[in-house]
Amino acid sequence: MGFMGDGINDAVALRAADVGISVDTAVDVAKASADMILLEKSLLVLEAGVVEGRRVFANILKYVRMAASSNVGNMFSVLGASVFVPYLPMMPIQILTNNLLSDISQTAIPTDDVDPEQVARPRPWDLGQLTRFIVFIGPCSSLFDYTTYFMMLYVFNCWDTGTPEAARRSASLFQTGWFVESLLTQTLIIYIIRTNKIPFLQSRPSWPLMVVSAVVMAVGVALPFSSMGQYLGFTRLPPLYWPLLGLSIVGYAALTQGVKAWLLRIRWI
Repeated sequence: MGFMGDGINDAVALRAADVGISVDTAVDVAKASADMILLEKSLLVLEAGVVEGRRVFANILKYVRMAASSNVGNMFSVLGASVFVPYLPMMPIQILTNNLLSDISQTAIPTDDVDPEQVARPRPWDLGQLTRFIVFIGPCSSLFDYTTYFMMLYVFNCWDTGTPEAARRSASLFQTGWFVESLLTQTLIIYIIRTNKIPFLQSRPSWPLMVVSAVVMAVGVALPFSSMGQYLGFTRLPPLYWPLLGLSIVGYAALTQGVKAWLLRIRWI
């Protein structure tokens, strides 16, 4: 509950309110009792502050949804890979690199635009909605992680562990393939999570978010072909990998958008 006042008789109410608001021209005791002092005597300042607060909250929720659902999906992916893959699905240094790049892509989320309906009214923190979102969206990434596993194992013969050299080559190729797929899907998923509408067609993200995402994805794609990539244990990916990766990303985006639309239709998020 907020209270706005500028006189001596308002001091008690300003102190008792959750947010006491006064103006710069108020008496000293009113300003001392207030939590917030407006430099101009206009309610439009309050409106702008409320809208900005709701925009910040919406962007925080985007980050929490994306980070939590991605982490849950990665947990299922690593758990499944450790069961049937005869080597580490990704080396620790590769996981750290993946997390670093994906975290960099998320630094631009505070600059993102927010749909008007997301700031039209207060949005309380609803742990139930967040849990349902994670439970249904998180496994979508795991599903396409598994398709990448089978693609690397059966299409590119990463089962070959007959000799130490073959095992090293198979492990490196598998880890590189999953690294690139995981990074690109984690970076692109923010565009689906950031809005309840159809991404890009009905709701456009901010240009800083698009630029940072494009740079991170370019680095992830180029890393296996660089000397740094060799140091991290990556190897060059075969040409056939890229169109198959494109199909996986399109399928992942379509499935996630469909699940999100279904959750919205039944009012679960």
